[in-house]
Formats: sequence, C-alpha cells, structure tokens
Amino acid sequence: MPKISSADFSALISGKKKKEITHLALPVTNNDGIEIAVSQSLKREIEKTFKISLTDELAKVGPAFTGKVAEILEIPLLGDEKKVSRIYCVGIGERSPQDLRKSGAALGRKVKASNAQLLTLCPSDESNALTHLVAMALGSYSWSEKSGPQPETPSFFISDSYRRVLKKAEVLISGTWRTRDLVHTPANIATPEWISGQAKRFGKIPNVSIKVLSGQGLREFGGLKAVGNSSTVHPPRFVRVSYQPKARTSPHVVLVGKGITFDTGGVSLKRPYDVMMGMKSDMSGAAAALMTVVSAAELKLPVRVTALLMLAENALSGTSQRPSDVIKHYGGTTVEVINTDAEGRLVLADGLAYADKHLDPDYLIDIATLTGAATLGLSRYYGAMYTRDEKLAKNLNRVGDFIGERVWHMPLVDDYSIALESDVADFNHTADKFAFQGGSIT
Repeated sequence: MPKISSADFSALISGKKKKEITHLALPVTNNDGIEIAVSQSLKREIEKTFKISLTDELAKVGPAFTGKVAEILEIPLLGDEKKVSRIYCVGIGERSPQDLRKSGAALGRKVKASNAQLLTLCPSDESNALTHLVAMALGSYSWSEKSGPQPETPSFFISDSYRRVLKKAEVLISGTWRTRDLVHTPANIATPEWISGQAKRFGKIPNVSIKVLSGQGLREFGGLKAVGNSSTVHPPRFVRVSYQPKARTSPHVVLVGKGITFDTGGVSLKRPYDVMMGMKSDMSGAAAALMTVVSAAELKLPVRVTALLMLAENALSGTSQRPSDVIKHYGGTTVEVINTDAEGRLVLADGLAYADKHLDPDYLIDIATLTGAATLGLSRYYGAMYTRDEKLAKNLNRVGDFIGERVWHMPLVDDYSIALESDVADFNHTADKFAFQGGSIT
C-alpha cells in the first residue's frame, strides 16, 4: 500500500525540507485555452527552479494535448534539479470532486509499480485534496501472487495546507485497498474459514467485537447451509463484526454482505462456463461490509455499525441443493428453490432475518453482487438500489454521486409479490416459474 504525506513545495526546492520528490503534478484547465492552473508566482518559481518554460512545453505538443480531465502531459527534466525527474501536467476540468478523482486516479496509474515520490499541486481545498489523494493511491493498486520480487510502491504527497485530511485518507485508502485484496484473492485461498480468520484479526481494534458461527452453530441458518454445505471441504461460516462506540447505541447501521467465495451455479451450472472465471469475486459484498465496520472504528465515528458476513461456497457436489428443494430460513420462513445459481438471496435472507430478530437496526442494508440482471439496464456505471425508504434512497443517491459510487433507485412495489408465490412453500426464490418476472427485482 502506498505511503501518503504532506509537503511544502517552496520549502522542498529551497532545501529546507529533506523529503525527496521525484515527480511533480500540476493542474491544467482548458476553458479559453490550455493553462497551468496555479498562481503566477508559483508558476514562475517552478519554471525558475527547473529551468523550463511551461508555456513553451505546452506549445510544443500543440493539439496532441487537449487538457481534458485525466489527460496527462509528461515533461521529462534534464539534470538533477532538486531530484525531480518528471513534471506531469494533468487535466482537472472544473476542479469538481469527480474531476479531481479522475485526475488523481490517472496519476496513480501513471506511477503504479514504481518508487515515484509524487507531489500533487492539483487540489484547491481540503475536500478536493482528500478526494484527489485517495484516488491517486487507489489508482496505483495492483494485486499478484507472482513469485519473485514484489513490485515497488509509490508515495504520494499533498500540500502541507491540507495535512489535516491525511488521517482520514489513510483509513479510506486502507479500507478500500484491503477490500480489493480480499476480492482478488482466489477461492482456493479465500475460503469461508480463511475469510472468517481475516475478520478475527480486526477484533483487536478498540470497540470492535467478532463472533463466528460454524457447524452446529448454523443449524437455524437454512439458506446459508443449503448453499454452503455443497462444499464439504470448505463449509460455510457466519461472521458478525460489531463496532460499538462508547456511550453510543444509536443509530445502528447493520450491513449484510453476500460472501459466496466461489459460485459454480451449483446443480444449475453456470453457462457459458467462462463466466466462472470472475466468480471468486462473488464475496465482494461481505468484503465491503467488513471493511466498512473496520473503517468506522478506525475513524472513531459516532455511529454503531454491524456487519454480518454470509460466507459460503456454491459448489457442485453430491451434497449440493437441488431445484425443487424447500428450505427453512432463519426465523422459519420456507422457500422453494428454483435455480441453484440464484444462491445469493438465500444466504442474505438468513442474515436479514437474524438482524431483524437480534440487532434492532435503524438501517438494514445488504451489499451484494446480486444480480447480473441489474447490469442489463444500468451497465457497470450504476449500482442497483432497492428500498422503500425514500429518505434513505435520497441520501444514498447524494453520497454515491459525491464519492463516485452512483446508485439507481429501482422500483420495489407489492405488485411484484405474485412473482414469488409458490405452491409448496411460503415463497419461491427466483420467479422463474411465472410470467411476472422483474429481472433483478424478483
């Protein structure tokens, strides 16, 4: 994971500070022409220090560099002036959070797997500095199990003026980085037992507690067992991770994360088979829920947060569930299984029922790679959001737009309930038997 810090450019070039910056990022706008978006005094200082003319450098490339958001012009520096070897002129658009995020990610990708020490002068306030810094770090993300030397890691610096955002940035970067690590880890390593072990490591954080159930402890979790007992080698786990700040009991946010460590589809085998290559990531919801609690604890947020990780492998074996099976969920509701490749809702239903019975949540939210049908209308640029709480929906929309994780409010009305009727159980679980399907909704 990259290191982040702050630095004062003037102090660096004067030699008063000993931090060695190897790369410098300058903001570029293109309103009535391409311009370096820093003060004239700072621009002159940069040009004097590095013995260049930024105006001339921009003129040399002409129309090849448009200055659009996230576009980068690389200016190599000759000699050894202050150790800086590259200046990156990067398009920042309107300096909105979205534009600063894109430009930051582009810079991070530019120096990925290097030992670059990159100072950015692109942010103009603390909020943008946080967004830009986090994006740079995440843009440099990589994961590999290759043998041999590990790739080098860059370091990122922002102006000393914005040093107050560093702690929050560290937590956000670490939380997202560790979530990605969990998601990328292949299923032969990231089994339900292994992930529950990773979760236990966070129990040392103040005000965080961990509870893990397995074997007979899951006797009431009919959905989790029906899916997870398909793998006798890697049986299911239920993990409860709670952050309880002192003297604070509400609001209580409960997150239920889908944690299918690998999804073959079960008896209803996935087709075409090459789609299975990405199914190690079917536990992304559980990973995100876990690291949300950890990040809340590390930031010492004044809100109670609990994550329920529903961990199971949906394997194909002699102990796999079958279409037409009837299972009893936590709390007693029975469900007729129609398609074993719609396993996510089965494990989530147990988690939601457990939360409702034991945790008294003010907000109950499930996070899941569920289902592929959602991408038919929303592509990969929006997450599908289902709720009848209009206030919550508006808040999630607002926050999603701000942080670049946009969601789309899907309909969720009683009219869809006919699609879930069953002749042999309280519900059927995929609506495949009826002409009233609602795609990702049912």
